[in-house]
Amino acid sequence: MEGMEQWKDQLEQLKIQLEPWKIQLEQWLHQAIEYLDQIPPIQLYAAIAVLFISTLLLFSIRLFKRTKSNTIVLTGLSGSGKTVLFYVLRDGSSHQGTVTSMEPNEGTFVLNSESNKKGKIKSIHLVDVPGHSRLRPKLDEFLPQAAGIVFVVDAVEFLPSCPSVSEYLYDILTKASVVKKKIPVLICCNKSDKVTAHTKEFIRKQIEKEIEKLRASRSAISAADISNDVTLGVSGEVFSFTQCRNAVTVADASGLKGEVAQVEQFIREHVKP
Repeated sequence: MEGMEQWKDQLEQLKIQLEPWKIQLEQWLHQAIEYLDQIPPIQLYAAIAVLFISTLLLFSIRLFKRTKSNTIVLTGLSGSGKTVLFYVLRDGSSHQGTVTSMEPNEGTFVLNSESNKKGKIKSIHLVDVPGHSRLRPKLDEFLPQAAGIVFVVDAVEFLPSCPSVSEYLYDILTKASVVKKKIPVLICCNKSDKVTAHTKEFIRKQIEKEIEKLRASRSAISAADISNDVTLGVSGEVFSFTQCRNAVTVADASGLKGEVAQVEQFIREHVKP
């Protein structure tokens, strides 16, 4: 019983000690109510709206940062070596000869070259989209979440395929989803280790020339036929990749020899570790 009595006494003392705080809080609450009563309703509503919008904006920014894309899309004509690059980037293996894929190869992994690095490394989501003309619409499924596009070109067989390569790249660069998000594009000149391979500078200049021709021919098409496209280049000037709203760069690579350092650099520039 003595313990119960002591507990009651301590509780009473605590109540006495908290009483001044209770009175002070009641005064502050009363003052706050009086202050709010003096504010015109319109100003009060405006302040609440500003606070709500600011909170929503901060939340959206934080959410965007957390969900930044880690998707890199590999695309290009059939036979350019996209699938070989996919496997080299994933596990360092190289498939001898041409590997033709009819369905997208897709995987989330740490780049093979970074597999032995210590510390936290962000995985990439790599998608190898088939290059066959009938399967290219699959590309549109992945572009909205792409952090970058690696457009693979066969540096050995480039000249015969230059018109087709340029037309496919033109279609990508004029897609609204690519332009609005300013998705960076790397033109990857694969098989550059071969003696008969063309240099990346030559390939870049030839594609620019072909795209300039496409600009002239496509401009004759009615606006209704190209309503989903974005105008490429600067009117009245000869086309160059520097005129694109998104960054377009060119690099050498050799999938079969595992020489993909420039591709990995591009990936890590847009998917931070």
